[in-house]
Amino acid sequence: MTTEQGPTAAKVDLKLEVVVIPVSDVDRAKRFYQDLGWRLDADFVRPDGSRALQLTPPGSPTSIHLGLGPALPRFLIVSDIEAARAELIARGADVSEVFHRGAEGRIKGPDPERPSYGSLATFNDPDGNVWLLQQVTQRLPGRVDGNSTNFSSSADLAAALRRAAMAHGEHEKRTGGHDANWPDWYAEYIVREQAGKPLPE
Repeated sequence: MTTEQGPTAAKVDLKLEVVVIPVSDVDRAKRFYQDLGWRLDADFVRPDGSRALQLTPPGSPTSIHLGLGPALPRFLIVSDIEAARAELIARGADVSEVFHRGAEGRIKGPDPERPSYGSLATFNDPDGNVWLLQQVTQRLPGRVDGNSTNFSSSADLAAALRRAAMAHGEHEKRTGGHDANWPDWYAEYIVREQAGKPLPE
């Protein structure tokens, strides 16, 4: 007996790390959640003028964003936005072009400086729920426990090793020779990158 199976598992991790909570008063909501003991991860104004406000419950791997209005996206964090976009399109999703935010709103293409959190894409489900892909390669300080380094898949670890290898190649160019302690350098780079700490040079 055979059973019909759907597509195989995705090759690119799509991490549901942020849930957007619609609120009528962002500052009041911020005070409420902070009074509950939730960690404030970020509170700043983006280049397009919108406010990014993120908090995390104690011990939770998932955070919340506070926002105005009901039609707010759900965040999926990816390490390679082009690969994630291609995978979703191959599976039937109508994914937008990659874009970044600027003073005038959306700007076509990835952020030219390739910062973490800077490159985005969106798609809708059949009911109009909006999903936002956000490329994250290096965390903001305080977002991840610096004493704990975790990878949810071998693909994520491989991507981190590739970034470390590229950075280590630049390190060896600066020092002018082979670094026999490259495993230690890789490890330090990967741990710092995931925790949002300054990277080794």
